[in-house]
Amino acid sequence: MIEAIKIWDEEFFLFLNSFHFDWLDPIMYAMTKTLIWVPFYAFLVYIIIKKLGQSSIWIFIGIFLAILISDQTTSGFMKPFFERPRPCHDPRWEGLMFNYKRCGGMFGFASSHAANTFALAIYLWLTFKRRVPGFGWMFLWAAIVSYTRLYLGVHYPADLIVGAMVGIIAGWFSWWLVIKIKMTAIRKVEEMDE
Repeated sequence: MIEAIKIWDEEFFLFLNSFHFDWLDPIMYAMTKTLIWVPFYAFLVYIIIKKLGQSSIWIFIGIFLAILISDQTTSGFMKPFFERPRPCHDPRWEGLMFNYKRCGGMFGFASSHAANTFALAIYLWLTFKRRVPGFGWMFLWAAIVSYTRLYLGVHYPADLIVGAMVGIIAGWFSWWLVIKIKMTAIRKVEEMDE
């Protein structure tokens, strides 16, 4: 069963990776880099602070926690444990796949880009879904950033899907944990006031 999934994953990768255009290559490469998203992140920080003021510290703690969990799960545990080479490091695909500029580390399962972007997306969506409409578009952003990794030849589809699932779990857990910590802190302050 696992072997059949792996074969399907590799075939699907080769199919999807074959769709690339010279004019789009540098754009996809730029979109996978953190630096290009700095204005976007600054805008998110602005919205969060504007909406919540001083209590926005809880949101930033949650974001930090979500990304820490997702990144350490994928990069610190999964990649060294599973040791699945990235497609661009697999000699079987030489001449069959497209890879732009660089390949990255040896192992790619699961994608840290997918995990981190989906962790941020789910965390912000859960936090703001009632207060600020439109945070659902964060999932589109996470999907686009994740897809750039396949386009560039550095991840298989399963790397992205599992990475996204890790990110969603990390984002949800961080959201839940921050609420619990915040409620405990509020209760302690109320008890002190009595």
